Amino acid sequence: MSLPLPGPLDRFLQRRAIARWRSATQDVSEMGLAALDRRNDVAKRLLHHIGAFKVEADSRLALPRVGSTTFPQPPGTDWAWRPTPWRAPVTPMGIAPALPKMAMTNELVIFHDCKRAEVSLRQVRNGRETDLAPFGIDLQAFHFEGSYLSLVIEIPKASCEGLKKRHLIRLGAVIEREHPTPIYARLNVKNGPNTEQVLLTLPDDTPETIVEFDLAYSGLNEKRAERMWIDLMIERPAMNKVSIRDLTFCRYPRADI
Repeated sequence: MSLPLPGPLDRFLQRRAIARWRSATQDVSEMGLAALDRRNDVAKRLLHHIGAFKVEADSRLALPRVGSTTFPQPPGTDWAWRPTPWRAPVTPMGIAPALPKMAMTNELVIFHDCKRAEVSLRQVRNGRETDLAPFGIDLQAFHFEGSYLSLVIEIPKASCEGLKKRHLIRLGAVIEREHPTPIYARLNVKNGPNTEQVLLTLPDDTPETIVEFDLAYSGLNEKRAERMWIDLMIERPAMNKVSIRDLTFCRYPRADI
């Protein structure tokens, strides 16, 4: 339950309490032993509760702030985005089992073709000092005999506004694999009746991942770009867990050579 913010009376009482303990500290050397013992007992009880409060408060304040959109962006970035499942609580927080086509949110959908899949998706709270995203997504698979499993991230239409072939689309992620397995990222840009696709392999030698989709050699019709999405395709998902602790996108022009 949320506590109301302190009002004028609460602040007055807090100042009085602080002043009373400041005065007691100054009077310790002259205080009678019986009174000193009583006051010391009260102080110990207060310290217990204050200490417990401070531990919990420090722990929460150390977490990445919910709603954070902060992440490194190259110079010239004109659009940037962190999907909702990585920046704010979602409902439901998890889906299990995840059926062949199932949405966790309107931005995140899982696709696979295994009829008896034991697959789950779950949002988790990030709490490490190095985490920039408030939340992460855990994908866990046990039994899986399908031919594909992918996460589809629907990207806002703002990413297509003013989109040019000279733009680079950067995907930044922090991905931890329980067991080594290839993960591919495919950028899809719908422009008129056509969909341009750029496929990249995500590095697997470190959790921190940055790849850039170059639209220069695509057949993009700049005037008709209308929708963009990413497929994250995971090979051999059975008996594995993939934790995507952060996922970000940004758009910026290619540097002139």
